[in-house]
Amino acid sequence: MKIAFFSDCYLDLTGGIVTTINAEKKELEARGHTVYVFSSSYPKSAKEREKLAKSCIYPVKSCRVFGRGSAPFARRPAVVERQILREHPEVRDFDVFYAHYEAGCSIAGLRLARKFNIPAVQVMHGREDVGEENLIPFGLRTIVAICLNWFHSWYIPHPVRVGRDDYLATTIARARMWTLMVNHANYADIVITPSQHFRDKLLHYGVSKPVHALHHGIDDAKLKPEISAKTFDGTRPLEIVWHSRVSGEKRIIPFLKALKLADEAGCSYHLSVYGDGTEMKKAQKLVRKLGLNVKFYGNTSLAVIERALQRADLDVLVSYGFDTFGMTLIEAAASGTPAFIADPDLAEVLPKGSYILAPSPDTEGMAKALMEIWRAPRQIEKMSQKMIDYRPEIRNSVKVDKLLKFIEKL
Repeated sequence: MKIAFFSDCYLDLTGGIVTTINAEKKELEARGHTVYVFSSSYPKSAKEREKLAKSCIYPVKSCRVFGRGSAPFARRPAVVERQILREHPEVRDFDVFYAHYEAGCSIAGLRLARKFNIPAVQVMHGREDVGEENLIPFGLRTIVAICLNWFHSWYIPHPVRVGRDDYLATTIARARMWTLMVNHANYADIVITPSQHFRDKLLHYGVSKPVHALHHGIDDAKLKPEISAKTFDGTRPLEIVWHSRVSGEKRIIPFLKALKLADEAGCSYHLSVYGDGTEMKKAQKLVRKLGLNVKFYGNTSLAVIERALQRADLDVLVSYGFDTFGMTLIEAAASGTPAFIADPDLAEVLPKGSYILAPSPDTEGMAKALMEIWRAPRQIEKMSQKMIDYRPEIRNSVKVDKLLKFIEKL
């Protein structure tokens, strides 16, 4: 088949969506399929674009100044559509368009699919209602959400309107973001979500197209070496790794405060933080103020993170009500590293007995969970073995087998 990916989160970024697209592209191409990737991008030289083109990766027209944090922002969908049809007219004959995210490049992909009667798959990755709330200052959230809806509805109709409620759309801004997500999903032929709990939420708010929960996977090649279960006896500091964004929605500040409480209660630890984000300076300042045993490495390659996970006793993802999957947890599973989570929804991603779930997502709850593992260090080996036993199920080839079955039905 000929498959075109459209994503607003790929070039010039790191993270779960990037890892997912790379793994799927590699596996699909290994099976003989042709895969193009169209992505928003910061300006590239002719030499850089030529190198990307050899891998069938094509930057679309993007804003030179504006972006979402560190992410490049695509131009208007109409501009992107004209560029793609001018530079790659062959996409008219592709078999499937496969969109990730809900911004300009992804909108263009869905619109082109409609125009040429090509089946479209939309992957809904995240809680944009929570993302907007964490990115935008309090006084501007409602107006920004309304403007985003207005812009989105220029290109994709909004027949479904989500109103405020006591469940997830608890504010006008959140309701508007759910309106955007639901109508975007309904513009595709089928919808993929990385977890069952997010699938249920989308269906609750009005997604009417078939929605399939399909966990992300790890490149099979990374799972070949045999590994042994980790051991920890409490005679040395607990080695903890953070390799998510250093930002509000990931809740690094509450976790650092939990470390302080655990430290005062006698827990010896060392935290390595890989990644960057809007709260990096705030986190560094708090570490200095509290005298925490934490080292920041900034953005690093996945290879560096993988080596850190191999040395670690515990991997941390303490977002709450935000992550729909948590690719970092699957990367931890690949190395046999037990996980520390605060959101019970994320337990869906992991096998039972492989993680520590804080009794509450607040600072006190996380500190209590850290102390429990410190007082029962032998649990690390048991949790690690559960992760190792889980590795065959997270192979990307298993995911792509299921994905192709969904696509073939189209």
